[in-house]
Amino acid sequence: MSTTTARLALIFACVGLGASATAAYTHYLLLANPQYLSFCDVSATISCTQVYASRFGSVAGVPVAIFGGIFFAFAALLAVAGLTASAEVKKSVAGYLFAASTLALSVVIYLGYASFAILNQVCLVCLTTYAAVIGLFLVAGAATSIPMLTLPRRLTSDLKALAASPLALALAALLVGGAATTLAFFPREGGSLLGNADPAAAALAPAEAEAQQAAQFEQWYNAQLRIPLVVPTEGAKVLVVKFNDYQCPACGQSHKDYKSVFAKYEATQPGAVRLVLKDFPLESECNSNVATTLHAAACEAAVAVRLAREKNLAGPLEEWLFSNQPAMTPQAVRQQVRQLAQVVNFDERYPITLEQVKADIAYGRQLGVRSTPTFFINGVKIEGALPAPLFDQAIAYELKRVPAP
Repeated sequence: MSTTTARLALIFACVGLGASATAAYTHYLLLANPQYLSFCDVSATISCTQVYASRFGSVAGVPVAIFGGIFFAFAALLAVAGLTASAEVKKSVAGYLFAASTLALSVVIYLGYASFAILNQVCLVCLTTYAAVIGLFLVAGAATSIPMLTLPRRLTSDLKALAASPLALALAALLVGGAATTLAFFPREGGSLLGNADPAAAALAPAEAEAQQAAQFEQWYNAQLRIPLVVPTEGAKVLVVKFNDYQCPACGQSHKDYKSVFAKYEATQPGAVRLVLKDFPLESECNSNVATTLHAAACEAAVAVRLAREKNLAGPLEEWLFSNQPAMTPQAVRQQVRQLAQVVNFDERYPITLEQVKADIAYGRQLGVRSTPTFFINGVKIEGALPAPLFDQAIAYELKRVPAP
């Protein structure tokens, strides 16, 4: 590998590492703060948030960007070896880099297909990592001058050379240690809200650990802001108000996750828990609080559900909306509300019904709603969706706290 080629590979590796770090940090902010809006959420189609929140954004709860960062760090070390190692090792470096970038290229082709063909969403930071991988693949492929089948044999002698260099050993240890630490401690999606709970709880008996976690959750829950609402309870002991966007992935997931929770209480304590949906579409057409439209069909979806509700057919339409978020368009919403709810005058009813949606948005702004979903459980404000067991626990706590009417 020539010096020029190694420098070019190092540039691509550093660009990819920077993009991966940016993506991982953005993903972390989304996990830590559900209302965070990424700088690259340009539109409903160009949105890092939508891509990261999809099933293609993580592997076993770990953001794909973390694995990308590990790859680019490894590629950067190989490029450094191409600049500083012995002449014999330099011959192998291009081959190692070509083999690694070939595997990485297959991954980015799959992710690119998922992004463009399945999600119909584009992440600009992800595109930067794709370009960096392609650059490394082309550079390493052009620089490889040895048969690839000789790499396993060369690896033994190259590892010996690595062991003889204190600096090389230190850099390798730094890479391995950094990768292991990041994978071990990066917050997992769907992880517990109480991720910083006392580690000693793990050593307790299951019943004791469960009781301690319940107490910790109640302590956290009681510390949240409780706001009086002007929404009728209709005799329910627990009023759950959800500010919702039908094109919001977290809204759709919470809709699915909480179904069994509401069904359980309806079966055991009929009428004790009431869910009220309020519209808060993240679309500038009806929500002046949104500077950049993230969900281009959200206003239409909110109106469609209201019109379907008049015919007691909102359920099937909501299921379709939440199941088809990536491909949802205003035209598709109009078609589905006609098919599923027999609403034939959507365009005629749209302007007046949209004013009702705007009234919900205005009320949400009075309550400090900034993102979806935002829940109010007997007035306790929860930004983002709790894991279903904790949501269940919050309702159970309120049922015990509130005296019977």
